[in-house]
Amino acid sequence: MVFQVVAKPLTSYPCDALVVGFVEPPGKLEGQLASLDRAMGRRLSLSLQEEGFTGRRGHTTLLHTGRAAPRRIIAIGLGPEREVGPEAFRTAAAAAMRRAADLKLQHVAFAPLRERDARLRLYTQARVEGIILGAYRFERYRSEQGRPVATVSLLAADRTQAKVVERGLADGKAFGEATTLARDLVNEPPNVMTPTRMAERAAEFGKQPGLRVTSLGAGGLTRLGMNALLGVGRGSAEEARLIVMDYAPAHQRRSIALVGKGVTFDSGGLDIKTADQMVSMKSDMAGAAAVMAVMSAVPQMIKHLRVVGIMAAVENLIGPTAMKPGDIIKAMNGKTIEITNTDAEGRLALADAIAYAAGQRVNEIIDIATLTGGAEVALGPFAAAVMGTDQKIIDALRDAGEEAGERLWQLPLYEEYREAMKSKIADLRNSSGRWGSAEKGGAFLREFTGGKPWVHLDIAPVAFLERDEGTGPYRSMGGATGFGVRTLLTYLRRLDARR
Repeated sequence: MVFQVVAKPLTSYPCDALVVGFVEPPGKLEGQLASLDRAMGRRLSLSLQEEGFTGRRGHTTLLHTGRAAPRRIIAIGLGPEREVGPEAFRTAAAAAMRRAADLKLQHVAFAPLRERDARLRLYTQARVEGIILGAYRFERYRSEQGRPVATVSLLAADRTQAKVVERGLADGKAFGEATTLARDLVNEPPNVMTPTRMAERAAEFGKQPGLRVTSLGAGGLTRLGMNALLGVGRGSAEEARLIVMDYAPAHQRRSIALVGKGVTFDSGGLDIKTADQMVSMKSDMAGAAAVMAVMSAVPQMIKHLRVVGIMAAVENLIGPTAMKPGDIIKAMNGKTIEITNTDAEGRLALADAIAYAAGQRVNEIIDIATLTGGAEVALGPFAAAVMGTDQKIIDALRDAGEEAGERLWQLPLYEEYREAMKSKIADLRNSSGRWGSAEKGGAFLREFTGGKPWVHLDIAPVAFLERDEGTGPYRSMGGATGFGVRTLLTYLRRLDARR
């Protein structure tokens, strides 16, 4: 898909469809839209009335113009004017691109935005993200593939506006393409996206300036004492990996570690999952996919932060040497863990990865993981859970998520949750029942942070969705969402911009 920014009037720009956003309820047509309506013999305004178009967010109506410039108009709702922000434009653009794909259109143009300067750049970025996410399909393994939109034109009112739109386009492409990278990594079948293949994909980004990529296999993990991560992979022929992507610019003001859970397939181990639960368990590496995608974009976007991406990649399978309920293992930081449920494996892999992060001289640690079904029960497919030890970081991440269109809902970390994770025969146990399982999982991870400021994102509710779930650009897509990528990039970009 090719993007272009064009400063031409609506009435003379040929395209298969022109996308026009309307607030709820639609007001009187003004400016270039009024001129286009007059050129169409008022067909636009009359058709909107006849179709009962309300401007509800994400609602689309298709109008034929009877002209070549443009041939069609896709009217798209932005919702109530007081609620219009980045997510409204992101959702609208995604809905428009899905409609364009259904119609097999090749050239789609988007009408100019009325905003100026900072808001114009931000709203353009959100619009481009929506275009990329709405056009996304994972069809690599299909013999017959769809025909995607080939060209997208972003129309600008004049050359001055076009310069701002160009900057928003660059931002939107960086955020959108990073998100689709995460989606691709998760959507790959588990016989392809193994821990080894994840390490190979990470290495592909190591040629970027300032980014160093390393990968530790069984030997390196053993030397570091990462027995928790190794324990998860004992039942698999695939070697566990710790993947580190370290971005270190010349002038650093702060260091952040991003840690991702990368269980490339989770059978549940000896505490085996049901067939229905297991069928989508290639998605249990969505946290690591988000970290890798963020790190792929960081060298182009971040100038003053050291960012260390750490991914624990492993398979949780059943085999002669698989981890057993009742086993006790020692993690990298010396804490012993009683295995009470082999299906609570993600926190074991993360325990060693977070302990590794704590030793990297970072100022803060953020982990992201499809950790618990408890978070999914609590929040449904509409938000991820967030908890941690630093309220400023939590608040900053939630605010970044609002801009990125990725909701985060804070859960508590009471002392009672920590007490619940204590074992009678070891320092900790890896599971202690269903109730409060999301918070207990967070309390377990906290024990490996070395006292560093730390925040945990449990994205299990939103990382992999059915077609009728989710909101905004996620709805009607199905499969991996890439949740967390845009939130983390927004957070890092804001932090980088501080003086």
